[in-house]
Parts: sequence; structure tokens; C-alpha cells
Amino acid sequence: MKGTILDMFIGGSDTTFTTLEWVMSELMKIPRVMKKLQNEVRGGVGNKEDITEDDFAGMHYLKAVIKETFRLHPPFPLLVPRMSNQNVKINGYNIKANTQVMVNAWAIGRDPNSFINAKQYEPERFLNSAIDYKGNDFELIPFGSGRRGCPGMHFPVVVVEIVLANIVHKFDWILPDGARAEDLDMSESITAHRKYPLKVVAKPYFPCF
Repeated sequence: MKGTILDMFIGGSDTTFTTLEWVMSELMKIPRVMKKLQNEVRGGVGNKEDITEDDFAGMHYLKAVIKETFRLHPPFPLLVPRMSNQNVKINGYNIKANTQVMVNAWAIGRDPNSFINAKQYEPERFLNSAIDYKGNDFELIPFGSGRRGCPGMHFPVVVVEIVLANIVHKFDWILPDGARAEDLDMSESITAHRKYPLKVVAKPYFPCF
């Protein structure tokens, strides 16, 4: 039990940081998405100082943004290795029993057979879709699936929702030194983090009521 809880907090911390950095990168890269997300959050929260869990019920675009980020930038590109327990043939490939199998979540999320414009960041694709990241839809499995899926799945998701909603609600964001959105480097490192850390400037948002 202690080991499981420790894995949840360590894994949850890294996935939270990675996901937040990538979602902010995509929002800075595509101002249209940032504006749409801010309008939803600010419109739903109004003049409330604090955002509570009850506010998330109507934030469908926020959830779509997070799903789309998981699709293009899964925190763990290669899921925990599995071991086949019997001989099996999948898509023409013979996999013998006791073979270690690696699942490439990064490639699955970018499969053009599953998603239209698979390389494009388009949260709208999830607005009218039942696909979720909880392991029941194999097109989107950033946390794995089945009994050996990530036990801390819900922890980073809740944290990302709370943090993301608050930072887009309370701040407007710009790139430093007059940098242009189209020039933002989106290169990835081998560990799925950004190759170059994201640098942005926060400007407090003061609504006019």
C-alpha cells in the first residue's frame, strides 16, 4: 500500500508538470484555443474569487483541452511493459508467450486511422466524442488500461483542471521579448518533456463588472 501511494504522488507530480507545460505551450501556440478556453472559464466562474469543483461541471472545453493534450503529449510515451502469457497473432505479427511488449501511447494518439488531422491540436474533436482517457477507449490511453493501468490516474487530472482553470481565469499570457506564437519551438525531448522550457509572461486579468 505504501509503495502504491508513493507511486501515485511521484508519478502524479511529474505528469502534472509535464501536462501543464504542454497545455500552456499549445495554448500559446494557438491563441484561438487560449481565448476560447478563457471565455469558457471566465464566463462560468464570473466574479467569483475562487474556482471550486462544482464549477468544472460546465467546463466542457477545458476537459477537451486536457484530453487533446494527453493525446498529443502523453506524459509517458511508452507505457509500462507487459508480458504476453500465451502465443498470439495481432495484425499479422506473431507474438510468442513470455515476450515483453511495449505499448507506444505517443504513436497511438497520433494515429490518422483514429483521428482526423491527427497531428493538429484541435480540442474541438472531443466536444462531441465519448472517447476518454480512463482506459476504456484504446485510441487514448496515456495512463494505460486494465488492472495494471496507472493507479494515480485521477490525481494529476484533477490537479491539472484546477491549476489550468485558475491560471487562465486570473491571468492573460504573452510570450516574452515580443516572440511570435508561430515561432514557438515545440520540440520534444526523449522523455516527453519539452526540449526547451516554456517561458511566458503573466499579466493579471482585471474584469470589468
